Amino acid sequence: MNDSYRSFFGLTREPFTADISCKDILVTPAVKGVQDRIMHAISIGAAALVTGEIGSGKSTALRYVMDELHPSQYRIIYVTATSGSILELYKQITCGMDIDLTSNSKAIMTQRIKAEVLEWVAGKKMKVVLVIDEASLLRLNVFAELHTIIQFEKDSKPYLPLVLAGQNNLADNLRFRDSLPLASRVVGRTHLQGADRKQMQQYLDHHLGLAGLKHSVLEETAITAIHQGSGGLFRKANHLARGAIIAAAKAESTMVTAEHVRLAATEIF
Repeated sequence: MNDSYRSFFGLTREPFTADISCKDILVTPAVKGVQDRIMHAISIGAAALVTGEIGSGKSTALRYVMDELHPSQYRIIYVTATSGSILELYKQITCGMDIDLTSNSKAIMTQRIKAEVLEWVAGKKMKVVLVIDEASLLRLNVFAELHTIIQFEKDSKPYLPLVLAGQNNLADNLRFRDSLPLASRVVGRTHLQGADRKQMQQYLDHHLGLAGLKHSVLEETAITAIHQGSGGLFRKANHLARGAIIAAAKAESTMVTAEHVRLAATEIF
């Protein structure tokens, strides 16, 4: 698909993309809530939980919060979870910490991870934070073991705060008996829901502004259609809004209507 629609509307960049810089992220009350709870967990060396539907903005909120942590003070270990074993997760963590391991021993991996954390905390006087995105994919037996890696000096030192983010079933998985040792460390929970109509309009206007427009090209009916069609979820709203703008440009319409949103909706799931 060519960029003629960008020329038609005078857009300076692709609108409604996920790869915006952290400084351009719209800081909504929901994002602020995620930040407050994560910072509280970090301050006391505990765990924070962020859940929400697919496309509700979990990863974007995490990216914003992590970017606010100055690299001279914080060492962020960020991994994207899989449905693999605890060994696979440990391999991801060691990779994120730039630890070169030749052994597949769980005991050796745990020892090396903890030694590295201690070096950053005690030696370099920095705070280390482990962030696991898509944590709802983790097996239940991984939850049962994960808490052991954040235990230091007989569980008396909170050296490795943990942030878990994932879909709604993440909270359910933490209620299983074997997950309770990890769940007991959670001191802050945020559930991201779909935006309301007003929040969606603010979001759409913000992204159009990032793309170079000083005024909205979306009719009120189009905004309502995007809100209803996306269920308030930002990822789907991005697809609907971009598709509707393309449809409007093809029709040489200077305003995007609800009909253009309807046409866009036939192209996406």
